[in-house]
Amino acid sequence: MSTSSIIWIIVAVVVVIAIVAALLWVARNRRDERRHIEAEQIREDVADKSLQVGEREARAEETAAKARMVQAEADAKAAEASALQHHAAQHRKEATSSREELNQQRDHADTIDPKVPNPEEPRSTPDQNPRNP
Repeated sequence: MSTSSIIWIIVAVVVVIAIVAALLWVARNRRDERRHIEAEQIREDVADKSLQVGEREARAEETAAKARMVQAEADAKAAEASALQHHAAQHRKEATSSREELNQQRDHADTIDPKVPNPEEPRSTPDQNPRNP
């Protein structure tokens, strides 16, 4: 082979290598640009969804605050109910005591009244009236 043929072969190989390198460089740049565009789109989606998630978090916090408030109200109502039950029990106890005292007074009146038959039998039930004809 002649020297000029070898030079042309070397030049052709260098040109082919340069073309392949240029094609690879262009392909890589296109791939990088596509990836960059895709990454930007993902970032935009994340920003949009982040706003929505922030709104959901705010709603969740608001709902939790309402739940705490309702729970506090329920606790207050439970405490109020407990206090009212305690008062009712006291009133019931006082009423029972008063009823027993009235029954004792009625029994005493029956004991000292000469017109009551069997004065020794106590009338402890509140519905009975010893004065009924």
